[in-house]
Amino acid sequence: MGGGTFGGIETGGTKTVCAVGSGPDDVRAGACFPTTTADETLARAAAFFREHRPAAVGVASFGPLDLDPASPTFGSITATPKPGWSGADVVGALRRALVVPVAIDTDVNGAALAEWRWGAGTQCDPLVYVTVGTGIGGGAVVGGRPLHGLAHPEMGHMRVPRAPGDDFAGWCPFHADCLEGLASGPAIQARRGLPPEALAVDDPVWTLVARYLALGLANVVTVLSPQRIVVGGGVLRHPTLLGRVRAEVRAILAGYVRVAALAGAIEEFIVAPALGERAGVLGALALAAQGGPERD
Repeated sequence: MGGGTFGGIETGGTKTVCAVGSGPDDVRAGACFPTTTADETLARAAAFFREHRPAAVGVASFGPLDLDPASPTFGSITATPKPGWSGADVVGALRRALVVPVAIDTDVNGAALAEWRWGAGTQCDPLVYVTVGTGIGGGAVVGGRPLHGLAHPEMGHMRVPRAPGDDFAGWCPFHADCLEGLASGPAIQARRGLPPEALAVDDPVWTLVARYLALGLANVVTVLSPQRIVVGGGVLRHPTLLGRVRAEVRAILAGYVRVAALAGAIEEFIVAPALGERAGVLGALALAAQGGPERD
């Protein structure tokens, strides 16, 4: 059964990444393939793990997910805009195929767990991880475990006040002008007719994006009071965006949260990921190793 090695799966909107190992310095095998239908994608993942025989498997998946262990649909994807994946029984399919324990959480909770354990958030609890790309998502580690409650965090769908003069309808198919609807990659493309990476560094849209992301992070600060926030995703490849977001967060909080991390070196409080694009699949390995109520 693999001698203490674990399997990790990060299912993303466009690609799925699998790995076998125990952490960032011990990845013994890996695979990457397109995310197609649920049946095909999970079957390819199962075939990979049958070859490498991990002791347990963790899944860090796009969502929303049913993470209530008492629910009859635990481990399934609920209402997602990803075609063909609503209702997909991710945990059930992998358990049947592999006959090993399977843990599951959101991709952002998985990334948060990996950054807390091995990356930019070590020794920081609570830790929040926010990703800004094809969507906006946020995960949190509290007491050494990913945060759950009624469901799981959906930080990208919080409501933020509109900037004066911004009449963009919003991109989110559920909420229109939530944070994701105003500042995600597709929202930027809908605003400007070009993908974010094709825009000039000084395009005026970045002022709006920095403002909206900062409003979201300020809400996170006041609600969860994390010791550190890790911000990643493709949109943050813009060379000055993270610095602008930090400055906006400080201005929005206006000295109300009087802690050294916000008054002084805010670049040590709002940071880039240390694990880069590996955070999700490494988080899945951590989920497999951690077990808990999400693993059976």
